[in-house]
Order: sequence, then structure tokens, then C-alpha cells
Amino acid sequence: MSEKLSPIEKIKTSSDGLRGTLKESLEDNYTGNVRPDDQTLVKFHGMYVQDDRDRRAERAEKKLDKLYSFMIRLRIPGGTITADQWLNLHETSEQYGTGTLKITTRQTVQLHGLLKHQLRPTIQSFNTAKLDAIAACGDVNRNVIVSSHPQVSALHGKIHAYAEKISTLLLPKTQAYYEVFIDGEKIYERSAEADPLYQDRYLPRKFKIGIAIPPSNDVDVFTNDIGLIAVIENNELKGFNIVAGGGLATTHGNPNTYARLGSILGFTDTEEKTLKAVYEILTIQRDYGNREDRKFSRLKYTIDKVSVEWFKEELERRIGFDLEPARAYTFTERSDRYGWEQSEDGKWYYTLFVEHGVVKPYQKEFLYKVAQLGISNFIFSANQNLIIGEVSESDKKVIEKLFLEYQIDLNISALRKNSMACVALPTCPLALAEAQRYLPELVTKLEPLLQRHQLQEEDIVIRMTGCPNGCGRPYVAEIGFVGTGPGQYNLMLGGDRYGTRLNKIYKEKVNETEILSVLDELFYKYKTEKNLNETFGDFANRELKLY
Repeated sequence: MSEKLSPIEKIKTSSDGLRGTLKESLEDNYTGNVRPDDQTLVKFHGMYVQDDRDRRAERAEKKLDKLYSFMIRLRIPGGTITADQWLNLHETSEQYGTGTLKITTRQTVQLHGLLKHQLRPTIQSFNTAKLDAIAACGDVNRNVIVSSHPQVSALHGKIHAYAEKISTLLLPKTQAYYEVFIDGEKIYERSAEADPLYQDRYLPRKFKIGIAIPPSNDVDVFTNDIGLIAVIENNELKGFNIVAGGGLATTHGNPNTYARLGSILGFTDTEEKTLKAVYEILTIQRDYGNREDRKFSRLKYTIDKVSVEWFKEELERRIGFDLEPARAYTFTERSDRYGWEQSEDGKWYYTLFVEHGVVKPYQKEFLYKVAQLGISNFIFSANQNLIIGEVSESDKKVIEKLFLEYQIDLNISALRKNSMACVALPTCPLALAEAQRYLPELVTKLEPLLQRHQLQEEDIVIRMTGCPNGCGRPYVAEIGFVGTGPGQYNLMLGGDRYGTRLNKIYKEKVNETEILSVLDELFYKYKTEKNLNETFGDFANRELKLY
């Protein structure tokens, strides 16, 4: 282990199993924040400290502290919850925080605007519904995502179950979450918390796992630290192609940081081998990841430092068997399957469009009414939408009546349905520009351009983030925007439609006027010069010579 550790590393190792002084911080009444070291530790319990940046100047002028609040993100492997859990989520969000539910790009949901004194009761409320926020943030494996649409394969349920298995396998052993936020009782038998995976130092940085079920790549499998691609032959799950080293975060002005798609290491043909490979990839990252500079501590940098070949050899040494050669697979879709679709078992699933994951008040009321019926479950998608699932034929009409009552999913363009944005301002401390609040406006201005060029039915993937961290996965969009400053973005073009090619910067620091002008011209060229069945991303890549 390096002697020159980042300050975060020292906080982790001296934290007493992620406890730190969190109990004391929660009882401090002189600030809405927690103590400095606890701001790191609280992430491991699924929370971030935030403040309202729209009000910073006003409060500073009055010599007031920042308006601190917390975001809580749940751990929901595979993104599926019951109707009763949705009711709990609804009621908890009504009682604590801003009342807004935010669906994330990691198939879970988060609440914003919680005050410090609301953290314990919020967590305790979730706990009654068997929901938790353990390891939803921090330098550990985070929420495991998996293709959300049961219609993609008759084996969806079998593959979906891997999300829970992997999440459980990789959970930290410390009981600090329950001790600090739920029952308050100190656990004296700390020896029971021995953690052979995370030890006392955890991982060098956050870790993400996604499971794709071809033909769908709705999880953007190559952008994850570990990706599993299900290989299905003759309606039988043969195993998984193992992908490692994906990650999108960069830093403006630092050319040594970069987005990277994962490398395919090989194939595993049993559940035991797959779980063993996943586990040991984390141990390699734990042992070899950069703990000095967090900008270079993701698995992608570890793999590029040691080489893919060395990494695979070390993995095979640790797992005790050789990976088989990767098997063939094909991705033909990435977008969500909107509207009603029926699965192999005859159950119906309706995908509700939730713009950038922000559940609007009328949608929230509608979903509460659906949940009260107790005739469905709820599945979060990695595209920030929500599926009302497992609906019987006889119950389908009941939900359709509610559609009419609440005017659900009327007149939504293809571009809007394929849009994604991170939270950004006002709560994200890293945001340089707007995203979630601005992309809907920009799409409204782009829609007439598409109509003029008769492209309104094109499923063009468009994404925006307020900073280069890539939470909204803009680097694998056909049109990506990465915030560089107020009202300015790097315009990224040339990604493919199915998430298997990174885009590239076409123009830097463009404003709205420039964006509309550039895209108007490109839409015209695309309409008049594209090859047969050529997607916009492929056309831009070819026309602008971005490869």
C-alpha cells in the first residue's frame, strides 16, 4: 500500500468501520452539516451532503451558513420494488425532504432536501419496508443494474436475479448503518465485522456493475467497471461475457483523464465462476488501484496502467480457472420500450416516461393510486423511467382508466423519450452548468428543427451533464452535452445508437444559439445525405470524420 495516501484514504482506515463521529454529527445543533470527515463517511451509507447553490450568495450576504441538506439514495439491485414498497417510498418522500422522487441512471431512486434531523427517521421509515441505502454511494460496489424489460428474454427473471446475488456478495460487512441510523445500539463484537473483501480501506473509488440482456443494452454495459453480457442460445442461459474497465468521468483541462469503454476479458459458463470472477476483479482493484490521486483511481486507469493482458492473467490466477473465449452477442436496442408490452408469462408491463427521472406531481399521484390497487410491481430503468410491471390481463383496464384520468404520456417526441440528464444545479456541488432543469427546454427548441427536416420519428439519443463526471452517460450518446460553465457546453457527437462507441468533442464551450445552428445544419445533412438505415450517430461519425 502506498505511503502517500489521499486524505480520503486516511478517513476510511481510521473510521471504525465507517462509523467515524456520525452519531455525534447527527446530534450537533449548531450546523445543518456533519463534521468534515463524516462528509466522506456518510456517502457509504447512501447519502450526500448538498446545499442550495441558488441561495448561496443571498445567505453569504446575510452572513448565514450554507443551506445544507442531504440526498438519500436507495440500494435497489435490479431496480424492482413491490407496490407496498412504492407506497412507503411515496409516504416517506411526502413527510421528509422536498417531496420530489428522482429516478437515477442506476435503477434506483433518491430523495433530495432532507435536513440533518430527518436522516434517522427517513432511514428508519425505509427500513420498515425492507428498503435500505447501504453502499448506494462511497468507495464500494454501488447499486447493481440489469436490463429492466422482462420482454427482452424469457430468461429475464433468471438473469435479473444476479443483481441481488452480486449486490449481497459485495456488501460491506460493517453494521455501522444500522447502529448509527436505525437502532442506535453499539455492536461490541466487532470481530464479526471482519471484511475480507473491503478490509478497512474499502476500494480506491466508486465501483459500478451492470448486467445486459441482449438484444438490449439499456444499462450501457461497457460504461461500468464490470459489465456482464448474458449469452443466450436456444433459450438457455449459457453464461456471461465479462467486461471490465468502463468509466466515463473526466476532468476539464486534464488530458490524462478520459472516458473508457470496458474491455471484454472472456466468458464464464456457471454462476459460481461468474460470481468468483466478479469478486476477484474487486480484489485486484482494491490491491492495485490508485489511492494517491482520486482522479485516477477508477478501475479503467488501473487496467490501462497494468495492461488488459496482465489484468486478465492476474484475475485467472486469483479465480483459479481460465476464462473461456468471449461468445457472440448482438445489441439492437438501448432505449426503453414505452407503452404496453407483454412478457412470455402473459403478464403486461407499461413503461412510463419520466423526464430525466423527476417524477412530476401528477405522475406521483397517479403512481400512488396504482400502488394502492396492489396489482403490480414497479421497475426503475437505467434510462430514468419507470415500468409498471406484472399486470394481469384483467387488471390492465383498471390502470388504463387511470391513464385517461391523469393524461399520462401524451404527445411526447422521440427525441424527448431518448433524452437523459443528471441532477446538476442547484444541488450538485460539482455542476458547472445546468442539465436536468435545462435539457427539457433545449429539446423543446430542437423538436421544430427535427420536424422541419422530417426527422421527428428518429430515436436519436441525447444526453446532458452539468460537469464532466458523466453521471448522465453523455459520452455514449449520439448527441452529448458536457457542462463547462454557465450556459456553455462541450458538444459531443459520433457515439453510436447502442452504446458501443464513445463520442468525441466536436465543438467546445458552445452556447444555445451555437448548438441550435450546428445541429440544424447537421440534421439537414443527415436527412439528405445519410446512407440507408444509417443512424444519426453513425452519420455524424462518418461525416465529421470523428473516428
